[in-house]
Amino acid sequence: MKDSISGRVKRVISGAVNGLVDAVENAAPEAIMEEAVREVEGVIEEVRTELGKVIADKHLANKRLLQASKKLEELADKINLAVKENRDDLAEAAISRQLDIEAQLPILEERINELGGQEKKLEGYIGALQGKRREMQEDLRLFRASRSSLQDGTGSGDQPAAVSAVKHENRIDRADAAFERVLGKAASSPPSNSNDRETAAKLAELDDLSRKNRISERLAALKSDNKM
Repeated sequence: MKDSISGRVKRVISGAVNGLVDAVENAAPEAIMEEAVREVEGVIEEVRTELGKVIADKHLANKRLLQASKKLEELADKINLAVKENRDDLAEAAISRQLDIEAQLPILEERINELGGQEKKLEGYIGALQGKRREMQEDLRLFRASRSSLQDGTGSGDQPAAVSAVKHENRIDRADAAFERVLGKAASSPPSNSNDRETAAKLAELDDLSRKNRISERLAALKSDNKM
């Protein structure tokens, strides 16, 4: 979820719209109030669009997790077959693939949880924005009723306290209607010297050795289980 959406929703919800400004300070208070309502409706649509993307991403992540789990089961069957046929080379290749998939599972699960949290937050934003819109629409209705009463000569010379309008400087900025895209720039890493490169190469070799050892241990365990 983009941080700009979160910030925009908070600005809309906490904006000075209800009972904070005197209508007579504006040349066209009704038009400004109508525009403020439209701005809130625009934000609601933006949040709904983002919610749709989050739901789609979560569906894809769940699908990928199920596929990974199914692939692990298939590989387990193939490994058992390879062990029975004394094809250690095939078993090692399948175990290597297993390790790759297993390394991805925690990331997929974390992503699903993250998207689930974003989904709930966006749903909460929509509910809050809809409530804000109803509040603003009621303010607009009261303003129109009050002005109609004054024009008919049936109301007092003072405006009801319930009537609210929006100052020009506090209205929701129309230029803000399109959400900003935050682009992160990757920081350039400093050039490494020869010692750093040598150390990195040794660590990579150690990782490869560790991986081969894990494959051998798993293969040995499978062979041991089959002998029982």
